[in-house]
Amino acid sequence: MSSPRQEAILAILSADTTEESSGPAPLRPAVDMQSLFGRDVFNLHAMRERLPRDVYRKMEKTIRCRAPMPADIADIVASAIRDWALERGATHYTHWFQPMTGVTAEKHDAFLAPTGDGHAIQEFSGKMLVCGEPDA
Repeated sequence: MSSPRQEAILAILSADTTEESSGPAPLRPAVDMQSLFGRDVFNLHAMRERLPRDVYRKMEKTIRCRAPMPADIADIVASAIRDWALERGATHYTHWFQPMTGVTAEKHDAFLAPTGDGHAIQEFSGKMLVCGEPDA
């Protein structure tokens, strides 16, 4: 049995987008939902491909031990994440946090930062990556 979300995704993927279409949309092969899930996640596989070996090992240990990210690698990891995300068409990122109130919250930011002279640069630093929960 499929969920409403899966049905909506399948409907979008099978929609006929040609203007001169008449009649029902052509049948398309079923989509393997498992191949879609987690496709755009900066996971260990993506880290292994993009990070220097020593930085990757520190990140792997950090994840395995559930420890804070070492400050000495934060900028390197942030740079790799930014490049990886921009290649996939991302323009913004979200800090998702879970305060003790029982609900979640998000803070949205862009990879672009104004330079003050009418231009902008692509920016995502280690400080932005390890940003903690706001005190608001």
